[in-house]
Amino acid sequence: MMNKSNILNVIKTLVVLMMFGMLSISCSSNNEIENRPKPVANQEEEEQDNEEEEEEETQNYKLPNIDLNNWKVTLPIGDPTEVEPPEILNYATNETLKPFFYNDSVNGALVFHTYPGTSTANSSYSRTELREQMVPGSNSTNWTFKQGGTMKGKLQMSEVSKDSNNKYHRTIIMQIHGRLTNAQRDLIGEDDNNAPPMLKIYWHYGYVRVKTKVLKNLNASDTEILHTSAWGDDEGYNFEEYVGFNPFTLEVKVSEGKMEVILNDTENVVYNDVHMEKWGVFENYFKAGNYLATKDEGAFATLKYYELEVNH
Repeated sequence: MMNKSNILNVIKTLVVLMMFGMLSISCSSNNEIENRPKPVANQEEEEQDNEEEEEEETQNYKLPNIDLNNWKVTLPIGDPTEVEPPEILNYATNETLKPFFYNDSVNGALVFHTYPGTSTANSSYSRTELREQMVPGSNSTNWTFKQGGTMKGKLQMSEVSKDSNNKYHRTIIMQIHGRLTNAQRDLIGEDDNNAPPMLKIYWHYGYVRVKTKVLKNLNASDTEILHTSAWGDDEGYNFEEYVGFNPFTLEVKVSEGKMEVILNDTENVVYNDVHMEKWGVFENYFKAGNYLATKDEGAFATLKYYELEVNH
């Protein structure tokens, strides 16, 4: 017969064996669960989630509403550097353009950044600015006021430096520039086709300011008025609305003997005088961008265009 001590030892042994058996079963069960392949349905759900995330990122990427097929851009570097169609269409991957001319893909704007650097032959200031080309890649085909045209843009001053008096620097944001035909150039003995800018529109301390040209001598001959020196500046016109650093729209309309500038579809200024009539002798082209009117060291301006459209 087994005594109590032996019986207790047997019971302890059985309990230990049972415990190890359960542990073995549990470990085996856990290993099977961990090694079991995931259901196909879960893999498909993960792939779908990834596709939705990629689609959401694409939807959040915005591009400016601007067709660059009929524009070239001038930069404040080089001699200066110019990029024409079709190369300008690849501006997003152009290493030369990237520091000055690039997308704000969050807000859907084309950014123009500039600072004092290289200037064009007939200016002392630098720019990152578009020049209209009615025939892509060529400056030779332009328009007259009789033929007419409109330019409309939605834009915004993003950042601009201040001068020594703590005033913001000014920049020209739109222009109508004159151009001599080859025959006119040769007639007055010039070595290029440059003519005065009939229109300059400034971002001026947070306001929009318009400057135009006036003929100094209204009795000047048809040949005399071709000279840049025959034209002077008017007193200028300031729109009442303060645009500051907010988006705004500008529209320029020209027709024979007339020019109109409209701010935010609410304010306008019209020029339809003898100076506009006399101006009809010139060819013209539109310009838009960031033409910084200072040579101060450390100056800069960053301007955004959301929309820009020209029609003739």
